[in-house]
Amino acid sequence: MTRSRIRRIPLDAAAVLTVLVCLFPVYWMVTTAFKPTRDIQSESPQIVPYTWTLEHFRTAVDSDGFALFWRNSILVTASAVLLALVVALGAAFAVARLRWSGRRQFMLMVFIAQMAPWESLIIPIYIISRDTDMLDRLPTLTLVYFMITLPFTIVVLRGFIGTIPPELEESAQVDGCTRLGAFRRIAFPLLAPGLMATSLFGYITAWNEFAYANFLIIKQQDSRTLPVWLSSFQNTFGTDWGATMAASTLFALPALAIFLVLQRHVTSGFAAGAVKG
Repeated sequence: MTRSRIRRIPLDAAAVLTVLVCLFPVYWMVTTAFKPTRDIQSESPQIVPYTWTLEHFRTAVDSDGFALFWRNSILVTASAVLLALVVALGAAFAVARLRWSGRRQFMLMVFIAQMAPWESLIIPIYIISRDTDMLDRLPTLTLVYFMITLPFTIVVLRGFIGTIPPELEESAQVDGCTRLGAFRRIAFPLLAPGLMATSLFGYITAWNEFAYANFLIIKQQDSRTLPVWLSSFQNTFGTDWGATMAASTLFALPALAIFLVLQRHVTSGFAAGAVKG
């Protein structure tokens, strides 16, 4: 064994340990979803279930509002992500390609907005929504998630546009394209990894968000989303942990599937978006 491999052993061991620590809660959630109730409540936890059941998944799927809350989450998430991509693409292009007064100040405000804890804005957003009669409405959640994801989307797309040589667009303009046409025909196809990276971030943010969904949708139960639905598996006897874990597993599957499909593009998108300022 060479010295370089020996030196890598501690790093490899630390990496494996980190992966195990991160994946164990997910493993526990999934296995608990398949355990019978008696095994879940047993005083001796079972790392590997001896008995498997689909009862908890049937409970989750048959619960009130399952299909409706899925539709609400998909609608809100897709709308917020698409809106953020459209607005951020225009802002990122203006910052990366154009020279105008206040450009640095604009990016500074974007960075400040990105660093701000969005939970601190719940009360102001609630008051504004109440005064404008926008409580208990899905468009309100869509706008909130759009505002949350927009700063990050601008930052990443701006860095990614900066990696594309402007000479490519200038050559297209020499051949007769307008500035917008050159960007659409030359630069935009090269932005696919960046767009996928930012859309995945926006999707995960909007899909998992609970505080605003629970705070802004109070009376209209039919407008709630899946994170709020996950908190419904409780009764006077306590929490139905089997159904809760089954619902959480179903809730996590779309994010996992999208990440696996976009993984290669997401990695290159984040890397490219991080190297240009």
